[in-house]
Amino acid sequence: MNWIEVSEKWKTATNVPSYLKEELEEMSQDEQKLEDAFYRNLSFGTAGMRGVLGVGTNRMNIMTVRKASKGLANYIQSKGEVASRKGVVIAYDCRNFSSEFAMEAARVLASNDIKVYVFDALRPTPELSFAVRHLNAFSGIVITASHNPREYNGYKVYNMTGAQVNLEEADEIIHFVNKIENELEIPVKTEEELKGIGLIQMVGEEIDSIYNEKVVSISENSNLSKEVDVSVVFTPLHGTSNVAVRRALQTLGYQNVHIVKEQEQPDGNFPSVNYPNPEEIKVFEKAIDLGKEKDADILIATDPDADRLGVCVKNEMGDYILLNGNQTGALLMDYILSQKSEKGSLPENGIVFKTIVTSELGRRVAESYGITCEDVLTGFKFIGEKIEQYHSSSKHEFLFGYEESYGCLIKDFARDKDAVQAAVIAVEACAFYKSQGKTLYDALVSLFKKHGFYTDGIFSLTMSGKSGAEQIVGLMNHYRVNVPVEICGIQVERVEDYKSSKRKDIATGEESIITLPQSDVLKFFLEDGSWICLRPSGTEPKIKFYFSVRDETSEASDVKLAVFKTELKRQVDEILG
Repeated sequence: MNWIEVSEKWKTATNVPSYLKEELEEMSQDEQKLEDAFYRNLSFGTAGMRGVLGVGTNRMNIMTVRKASKGLANYIQSKGEVASRKGVVIAYDCRNFSSEFAMEAARVLASNDIKVYVFDALRPTPELSFAVRHLNAFSGIVITASHNPREYNGYKVYNMTGAQVNLEEADEIIHFVNKIENELEIPVKTEEELKGIGLIQMVGEEIDSIYNEKVVSISENSNLSKEVDVSVVFTPLHGTSNVAVRRALQTLGYQNVHIVKEQEQPDGNFPSVNYPNPEEIKVFEKAIDLGKEKDADILIATDPDADRLGVCVKNEMGDYILLNGNQTGALLMDYILSQKSEKGSLPENGIVFKTIVTSELGRRVAESYGITCEDVLTGFKFIGEKIEQYHSSSKHEFLFGYEESYGCLIKDFARDKDAVQAAVIAVEACAFYKSQGKTLYDALVSLFKKHGFYTDGIFSLTMSGKSGAEQIVGLMNHYRVNVPVEICGIQVERVEDYKSSKRKDIATGEESIITLPQSDVLKFFLEDGSWICLRPSGTEPKIKFYFSVRDETSEASDVKLAVFKTELKRQVDEILG
């Protein structure tokens, strides 16, 4: 059946909501838009699914959520009656249609005799991860598009460990989802009926309070709030973290916390920002204004589903600057490890995790305390998977995990990146260094002086639609076939292709095997210790270029990074024509 026939079926289907039919009628006047909405099914991949809201098989809507949920239901049923009884926990964020999608998923699962726990209001993604573990559920779902633009929403699936499903599990679920031929023919019972027979159960404060107890337990110095007055500005960016972050800080005694009022309330349209991403300095504009007014020591912002944390600190000039994810992760790791070391509680078998696109600064910090640092593929699911592996074998004790995209985890009662935990430790670290007459910026400079000046950067190209996806494939193929021998006059020593699982020495031609799972990633290592990495996004229509450079001074690192970025952009422009 071609996309035109599918769109016609949607027009006549009785269970397609009227608002979607109205959108479809308007779209009928634009064949290109109509084709893009129906030319394929929205991909359910290893991270679940994410897409633009709207009508069509290639969009996030009630019908595509039903299909994903029916596929998940069939997968759970294939695991036996116990899996169905353990059930699924569902949470959702502030985005448009998130609550509707959450209940639609619950209805589909419960209609298939699977127990479902649904949060009674929006909650942070890491609390969903915790709830899966706490309720001993078989699976979890969170309806979120993380830090994507307002037009997006998504559907992420978790396993019984509280981590996002691993690659093997994802493949099984994808198989069941893809076997469903028609999302318009999935029978669903009413919410009232399913609640009445106990298959849908609402949860809330009983989970919140226990999660909060766990969050405050991560503190290394719980009396700091009494010893030093640290001024904090916090913005949830219209998202889910407002209650959880403030509750945790208040429990620990931090009273001087100021909220950016314009960004306090949940709102899926994100009226005060164009892009609700704490990786961008623009989202901190209002926080910076408030910070100046309150003479704040630290500014913190979470993304809409509260798994990422952005941190602004004062530099030597007294201006607020945004730390990147590599810097924040290394700072928090160093604080935690230093405190445990000082108290003699640092385990000999301790381990920290970072991803292959995360700066080597973190490795240097970990090794300076005698702690193992292990790399995983991009995506926190791989950190969650490793935590469970080493927890089961008792080979290593988890101490910290992070990735360059502003996500980290301190304690593993959650198994996904947790901005609530990160906010607590960031504020505590700020208070600790303030008690020593230092700022967080001073602490970062000390790390650089000790381990080298690392400068990291990223640029991404958004390529939407069918043609964009083809261009991304073309770029990756180009660099696989035409492996550069030098970049900006610096020799390429080796290339790692995570799709073919091969590592190649450029000078000798010698090849070795990469033991990580296959992934569409290319990484070029240069003879000066720098590296450049190319990776198509798994959740957005983007290709990302990561850079990491190290030099003897901050200025030299900055210059080198700028030169690398300029050259790669030139190459890409030339390739794309």
